[in-house]
Amino acid sequence: MRTESGQIFRLEDYKPSAYLIPGIALDFALDADETLVTARLRVERAENAPDNAPLELDGDALTLEALRINGADAPVSSYEATPDKLTIRKLPEEREFELTIVTRVLPSSNTTLMGLYVSSGVFCTQCEAEGFRRITYFLDRPDILSVYTVRMEADRKAAPLLLSNGNPVESGALENGRHFAVWHDPFPKPSYLFALVAGDLGVVTDSFTTASGREVSLGIYVEHGKEERAAYAMDALKRSMRWDEERFGREYDLDVFNIVAVSDFNMGAMENKGLNVFNDKYVLADAETATDVDFANIEAIIAHEYFHNWTGNRITCRDWFQLCLKEGLTVFRDHEFSADERSRAVKRIGEVRALRAHQFPEDQGPLAHPVRPRRYREINNFYTATVYEKGSEVVRMLRTILGEEAFRAGMDLYFERHDGQAVTIEDFLKAFEDASGRDLTQFALWYHQAGTPNVALSSRYDAEAKTLTVEIEQSVPPTPSESRKRLMHIPLAFGLVGPEGEDLAYESAEGAVVENGVIHLRKRRHTIVFKGVNARPVFSVNRGFSAPVTLCSEGRTADRLFLARHDSDPFSRWQALTTLFTDTLIAASKAVRGGKEPAFADDLVQLGLDLAADATLEEAFRALVLTLPSEADVAREIGHDIDPDAIHTARRALLETIARAGRETFGDLYEGLHDNAPFSPDARSAGRRALRNTLLEYLVLGEGTPQAARRQFDDADNMTERAGALTILAQYFHDTEDGRAALAAFEERYRDTPLVLDKWLQIQAMIPSEGAVSLVRSLMEHPHFSLANPNRVRALIGTFSMANQTAFHSADGEGYRLVADTVLALDGQNPQVAARLATAFRSWRSLDKGRREHARALLADMAGRENLSRDLADILERTLA
Repeated sequence: MRTESGQIFRLEDYKPSAYLIPGIALDFALDADETLVTARLRVERAENAPDNAPLELDGDALTLEALRINGADAPVSSYEATPDKLTIRKLPEEREFELTIVTRVLPSSNTTLMGLYVSSGVFCTQCEAEGFRRITYFLDRPDILSVYTVRMEADRKAAPLLLSNGNPVESGALENGRHFAVWHDPFPKPSYLFALVAGDLGVVTDSFTTASGREVSLGIYVEHGKEERAAYAMDALKRSMRWDEERFGREYDLDVFNIVAVSDFNMGAMENKGLNVFNDKYVLADAETATDVDFANIEAIIAHEYFHNWTGNRITCRDWFQLCLKEGLTVFRDHEFSADERSRAVKRIGEVRALRAHQFPEDQGPLAHPVRPRRYREINNFYTATVYEKGSEVVRMLRTILGEEAFRAGMDLYFERHDGQAVTIEDFLKAFEDASGRDLTQFALWYHQAGTPNVALSSRYDAEAKTLTVEIEQSVPPTPSESRKRLMHIPLAFGLVGPEGEDLAYESAEGAVVENGVIHLRKRRHTIVFKGVNARPVFSVNRGFSAPVTLCSEGRTADRLFLARHDSDPFSRWQALTTLFTDTLIAASKAVRGGKEPAFADDLVQLGLDLAADATLEEAFRALVLTLPSEADVAREIGHDIDPDAIHTARRALLETIARAGRETFGDLYEGLHDNAPFSPDARSAGRRALRNTLLEYLVLGEGTPQAARRQFDDADNMTERAGALTILAQYFHDTEDGRAALAAFEERYRDTPLVLDKWLQIQAMIPSEGAVSLVRSLMEHPHFSLANPNRVRALIGTFSMANQTAFHSADGEGYRLVADTVLALDGQNPQVAARLATAFRSWRSLDKGRREHARALLADMAGRENLSRDLADILERTLA
């Protein structure tokens, strides 16, 4: 552990390594308490490297047992070894030489879950971003590409399964009940993609025939007895492989592809070449234990990690500043996959809701950074919504600007030109410039400049001249270390919606580049005149959320109501209604703070009822339009002097108003959605269940009793409806016999299914009661909860801090204290999880004075503690800056 934030790494300081390691052979003598790792490195001096340059290898908590150069023991005077670095000053004169390093690591006591560790008796590795240096001394940076050969030996009874990257080469028996296996990966890769798994696991097997006719063996390894719950993941994998061939022309390249699910994992999953390691939360699913959201997440994350085979593995990052080059691009690809597999409109709305919930606050707070950061102290803290989700939005905008055909040509050129290389954002954009002939210099600012752009617009129609004049202005607010912003290239998809809901034609548009239904904003101000518009239109802008911006428009309530009913773009319909609800809730929360009763417009309530009952709309979309903006959504739009209690009261009042107005309608709709067909996780069935759960909340609020929710809980034949009913019972009736009985029944039924008990923790962590902090503290004493398991921590403490706004932001500061205590307790054993949990405080400056002072005091107290990890110290320093 370190007390300071550590070295600052800057993009402009990047230098190629003086040494390369084109080949490495690893030999693991696996033992849970003490494992010996022998690494034989083939080292080359890089072209133009200084003859006398020392070789400095990264380490982390390592013990050096032996060091040999070209087979001979290295003199002690020729090197210096510490747990964090191995520096060799006396090296052979020849350009190539062999370095043998023997290290000792302690898997069972490795609570960081980085490097080599043990999860439920299974040896596992996690090396991204800088975990390989916890295994052996190495040039642990992404631009060092090596061909790996891996030999493992272990006790056959304890670890009958020995897996690594690439293809299996050899295996056999050894003395004393041990055995070995050798794997070889022919594709050069950076050290962060190395993986090893050894243990006793069950397996689901299948095969896939590639477009060129090669047969690939597929395996998904899970704990024994859970094999049936991996069937959906296998199906998602095969669909992902076929989709990548058809949409991007990318074929799989090894003889085998394996996935291993482990129960202790800091991330969702990891794309190690040919051996993906997953948090079991994103592999295991069946109707009894997984919700529709779980199924959708499994499908998306299986696809995401598989798609990394090309966007991340075959082409990787030159340095960690380019992280978005693999993550943002691959998120875009998995979003497209899910959109093709499910409902494109519903998927897009879900993406935007997540972006606004997580990335917009990041852009607007002390942790703001560009999609490609220019500096960092701890790279683990930059696996953020900005790098992933905003990075995906930037790729989506690139496709919007270029068009589908030119975008695909650019992707093809990128794959062809850079296969087997470690590259930069500039390399990526150059491929699209060369393929399309377009200059992307201004567009590149999306990668280099932090902050969410604001777009203000107004419009006026001249009936006599038949013109629509649109005034648009862009600005980017200042962010930490970046007060002056440059103008962006913002692509805004739009439509002119006529009186009957049709998209009106126009003869010409002057004042900006307008092509294929997209306005290209490049200047600070544009005045666009649409000529030949034969009726007054309502201007529909940023359709499909074509650019990740905030819009400020003079839009009249009547126009928004009209768009919500008639816009041909589903996202814009949802956006219009969401804007109306948000504005209404902001006004209502102000009324509550002023001691008044909130009032709600009848036409808005009726619009929600009409859309919910519109059978021409897909059920999943109807569920979304009935879902009010969250309390956090409303707080983000208010922006300052936020009172979470007032927002909660206002939102509850609007829910009850809609529930009373639609009681009869909602009851009929709810009953009509009942389905006796066997459970299926397909999009249509999932949409029907989503609408049914949404309607159930309104029914319960309208009736004022828990009976409907209790009936659904008791009768449900799937987790989506059972957990949905339990959530409603816990939210509104937790202190009644029905609520307590349902929570107890759920706990008893799933006491031996950890991932489902996580849902039980989550549901209770969201209860907005005065005793919420005490409840969460008591749940931390439950036998199921463990600080050592990231899933348990995220389920309880993560949910409490991100989804229970009134309790986390309790006026007495106890919610903040609960999270701060947990962060500090975690930091000594798992700094990554501790640091991520601490980001819950990122918006503390936007709160009202009392809460703001409580948060600041606790942040300062945490920052002043001794022996903080570099991960946590970095987050606290930036949050307080």
